[in-house]
Amino acid sequence: MDFLTSKWMIGLYLLIGLGCFLMLIGKKSVHSKISINATPNQVWEVITNTVQYTEWNSVMLLLEGSIKEGNLVKYRFTQEEGKQYDIPSRVKKIIPSSLLNQGGGTFGIITFDHTYSLEEKEGKTELIIHEDYQGVFVPFWNPAPVEKAYDRLNKDIKNRVESLY
Repeated sequence: MDFLTSKWMIGLYLLIGLGCFLMLIGKKSVHSKISINATPNQVWEVITNTVQYTEWNSVMLLLEGSIKEGNLVKYRFTQEEGKQYDIPSRVKKIIPSSLLNQGGGTFGIITFDHTYSLEEKEGKTELIIHEDYQGVFVPFWNPAPVEKAYDRLNKDIKNRVESLY
């Protein structure tokens, strides 16, 4: 019984408590929205045609896999500072011309839930890129460069779609 109240165990309890606390407060998100002069179907075609990403997409490059529900994929993500990261994720849900949801990360440390949402509004398509983050690392991480990259990605998508249609 002395072992359970030793300074090592008390330290372990405190560490576990701190980890749980950081998991609870460790939440952030990024959000980027743009209006595109095209139908949701036309925007969807560009987003899901990953073979042509190298022609127009300055942020994401699909390295492995294909966009199908349940598939594992890996992207090379480029931030404005020129920093590149290879990011594996799983395609969680697809609703054609409406929603593409992917997620990944390391549970407890940092995870992400990424969505492309498309909605027709007044003859245009509103495209929203949204990403939620959770984990103990999140309070110490600045997502601003990621949000800037998604703003750039939205502009890339808009330019590509409007040049095609």
